[in-house]
Amino acid sequence: MATYLDFEQKIQQIQEDIVSAEVRHDTHAVEILKKDLEKEVAKTYKNLSPYQELQLARHPDRPYALDYINLLLEDKYELHGDRHFRDDPAILCYMGYIEGQRVMVIGEQKGRGTKNKLKRNFGMPHPEGYRKALRCAQLADKFHIPVLMLIDTPGAYPGLGAEERNQSEAISRNLLELSKLETVTVSVVIGEGGSGGALAIGVADRLAMMRYSVFSVISPEGCSAILWNDPSKVEAATKALKITSRDLKDLDLIDDIIDEPMIGAHRDKQGAAEALKEYFLSSVKELSAVSGAERRARRYDRLVGIGAFSEGK
Repeated sequence: MATYLDFEQKIQQIQEDIVSAEVRHDTHAVEILKKDLEKEVAKTYKNLSPYQELQLARHPDRPYALDYINLLLEDKYELHGDRHFRDDPAILCYMGYIEGQRVMVIGEQKGRGTKNKLKRNFGMPHPEGYRKALRCAQLADKFHIPVLMLIDTPGAYPGLGAEERNQSEAISRNLLELSKLETVTVSVVIGEGGSGGALAIGVADRLAMMRYSVFSVISPEGCSAILWNDPSKVEAATKALKITSRDLKDLDLIDDIIDEPMIGAHRDKQGAAEALKEYFLSSVKELSAVSGAERRARRYDRLVGIGAFSEGK
């Protein structure tokens, strides 16, 4: 059963009316209702607040990394383990083909349902997850296979065991080593990009965000707790943090925004997968036109240029 947010109630009502009309085989009513739905979708989603976009990024029906992998990847084969400690289910690594293009897909997976969420640790990777991601990225680099990284995590797991196994070192190691890869790398925020947990697979030739995804140094809930000690300030914190795709594009912190369907990836998974596929394939084609050394140089210039600004006279 589909889940609707507070601001989607009118859309829910129209969609339920469409289903009722289809059951009655009232084609005329269906046609009129579909036009009403298009108008309501445009009206609702063109005027979203930052907090509403955060709700969409966290929507329980939004496609996760494994959904995109199943929709896009052919002849897929999963790789497991970091060869040091264990296999972390919060990080997925798959090798396969997207329309004939070989690819290594590395993604953070939140899981659905209580049992699966616990298995995936709610999408919060341990150090061994990031080490698995790096191992697979370096394997892809060895055979000149493009890498697609799918970011979707509230953050790296902050538990005692993760800290004992050097969580911060694993993340910083990924930042260093991913910046040195010569193969084509593309990273996309598909849902929620939280702090270092997202950065650990966010160093790439291209960093993009789906239209209704977010990327932040801290969750709005954490920000409101620290700054105001007041959970009711979450909406204000969301606006102040500038975490939406449009904000980050305006600040030149990401390269592109992928136009998932206006109604959202949670309502049109196939449309969102097609948009992601087109972006990845076009990026690979464009980036493959230059040498690996030049891509590394461009990647370095881009990374050291983050946060640069000029003072007005």
